[in-house]
Amino acid sequence: MRTHVLSAVATVLLAVAPSPAVSQAARSPEALARAVEQRYAGIRDFSADFTQVYRGVLLTESRELGTLVIKKPGRLRLVYTDPDPKEIVSDGQKIYAYVPADQMVNVQDVPTGDEAPTADLFLSGKGDIVTDFTPAIVEGPVAGTIGLELTPVRREADFERLVLAVDPDTLQIRGYTTFDTQGGQSAIRFDNLRENTGIEDGYFHFQIPRGVDVQFN
Repeated sequence: MRTHVLSAVATVLLAVAPSPAVSQAARSPEALARAVEQRYAGIRDFSADFTQVYRGVLLTESRELGTLVIKKPGRLRLVYTDPDPKEIVSDGQKIYAYVPADQMVNVQDVPTGDEAPTADLFLSGKGDIVTDFTPAIVEGPVAGTIGLELTPVRREADFERLVLAVDPDTLQIRGYTTFDTQGGQSAIRFDNLRENTGIEDGYFHFQIPRGVDVQFN
């Protein structure tokens, strides 16, 4: 579950308040990427409803709905509500992945330094979008958007590239598509985006339910 979440979902932190420099920034991939990164620097917390559609190499398709809340540095609560409940929580130190149907919680340390995938660095307020990725402008994955394709400079185990759906007028990130190393793709669209609402750290505390199996990685 982590493969389809933390290695890409960190990029939504790049969505912040509107910028007057959008028209100029959109003239080149590097300028657009830098403008998006400047937005990321100004965000403290972010929340949204999301729809996620995963398409596999055998043309299989699955659709999930949920909510996402992120707070810098390194805090995340991702709750899938339909069709199958599951939850991923990062308190900045540990990552908890809970699947009620399996009665299991997987616990692992938040990757740091060279162990962290490139996109995960954004969760901890580190990384440089222009230095760490090669940007290109492509067709937007959401109607009415510009596609900012980001290919990691260093090889990643979880994904090959991702495409942000950037609003051409406000630079708001309205979704993104991740292409994994197995040939699948995961497309996420955001609704009801909210930024800098003052979310408390306690929201990212995860209480392990009684009676579940706990696995430490």
